[in-house]
Amino acid sequence: MIVKCQKNMNDEEKGTRFLKLIDDQNNIQWKIVAKLTSLISSEWNSEESKNELKTLVENHSEITKELNSLDDKGSIL
Repeated sequence: MIVKCQKNMNDEEKGTRFLKLIDDQNNIQWKIVAKLTSLISSEWNSEESKNELKTLVENHSEITKELNSLDDKGSIL
């Protein structure tokens, strides 16, 4: 998922990618909250929801890694 050519991106491209990743991350966070709510309602008995939650958390981690890699100069874009 992490874009490999980030070193070749100019600042505008990095900014655009950063905003897209923030939007994606926000959407995943809301899905995580919804999935946790569903699991709590089911008294943690849904294996399908547990697996979906695991995938959502993994996706969130990948986005966070990519966001961090965009900031190669130690500045917050």
